[in-house]
Amino acid sequence: MAQPTAPGRNPAAWVAAAILIVIGIAGTLIVPIYARSAPKLGAFPFFYWYQLIWVPVVAILAWISYLLVKTRPAPPSPGQANGGGAAE
Repeated sequence: MAQPTAPGRNPAAWVAAAILIVIGIAGTLIVPIYARSAPKLGAFPFFYWYQLIWVPVVAILAWISYLLVKTRPAPPSPGQANGGGAAE
């Protein structure tokens, strides 16, 4: 018997957010990708501008991940609209 997920807990959104975060981490941690000095962009070797490009990319990936997993507050049910008390 499958457990129902809590409201706002979409497993697909969490998986997508995790993949985006892993992309940002892997792009900067896999050193053989950028462990070279050529090509140069101005006076900067490849290593420097590759790392600097990842700063806004990771920020955008983190922002998209946040948007995927953030939950909206549940609208109040009719019983909670007047204080939530059962005895009236």
